[in-house]
Amino acid sequence: MIPGVTSRRRFSDLGEQEILALAISSEEDDARIYRLYAERLREDFPGSAKIFDGMAAEEDEHRHRLIELHKKRFGDVIPLIRREHVSGYYARRPVWLIENLGLERMRDEAEAMEREAERFYRKAAARTSDADTRKLLGDLAAAEAGHGKKADDLAETHLDDDTRSAEDRTAKRQFVLTWVQPGLAGLMDGSVSTLAPIFATAFATHDTHTTFLVGLAASVGAGISMGFTEAASDDGELSGRGSPVKRGVASGVMTAIGGLGHALPYLIPDFWTATVIALIVVFIELWAIVWIQNKFMETPFLRATFQVVLGGALVFAAGALIGSG
Repeated sequence: MIPGVTSRRRFSDLGEQEILALAISSEEDDARIYRLYAERLREDFPGSAKIFDGMAAEEDEHRHRLIELHKKRFGDVIPLIRREHVSGYYARRPVWLIENLGLERMRDEAEAMEREAERFYRKAAARTSDADTRKLLGDLAAAEAGHGKKADDLAETHLDDDTRSAEDRTAKRQFVLTWVQPGLAGLMDGSVSTLAPIFATAFATHDTHTTFLVGLAASVGAGISMGFTEAASDDGELSGRGSPVKRGVASGVMTAIGGLGHALPYLIPDFWTATVIALIVVFIELWAIVWIQNKFMETPFLRATFQVVLGGALVFAAGALIGSG
């Protein structure tokens, strides 16, 4: 093979038998994905799991119709051709990614899958000359286009208002436990705990470069420490807090961001300009923490303000006093 030249076939070079084989394997993959969604959701979202079960059954029915047509036209032996064998053909997410999607992302992904399948069948139908094949592919394109209606019908069957509300509450709770709570803890730690070393260094040295290096080291170090601590503290199996990797990433990244926010202004050479900007950033960080607590954690606004602003002010004062001394 010539380096840099792909070995995949172009869609325009496929014959009608290969197009049918590609459609069969694609329907198999889509049904498998929908069943994976269903299994992933069955415990916490049984209504939505039944919807994906129904969509998987629809894909099975499409596959059976395609196989019958292939047997009628070309015999029992179906060529092995899959999406990854065709250049420019739409690809599905790897299993290890899709099984970690949230409920809304699964729904969005399913809608995208149906749109892509519809486009494929319309292009495939335009490339076939056999009347039966063209009709079936056109019918399947219409079926994929109508899967949104099918999903709505299934939702009406399996998701009444109470079930949908319960699933939405469960999804929100899972989002908060997996992403918001660890991220908020990281942002608070990064924003507040780095105030003392950064401003102590700033007032002790009046050297913006040194202050920036201290802030960078404190922020990155705290981010790594918080990330590993969060991931190692709970595997999520019993607590239901979700993937430890996700929680570790949320906590570690937000910790680093919280510290870097008021360390980056010290890239400015002028000490007082950098310090004033850093204080403004601290103010924004603290109010962001208050807003997140109030919106996602349902902490009363005044209580969150008192806790965060008072705590941040005390830590800043300690750092400034130590640095000035």
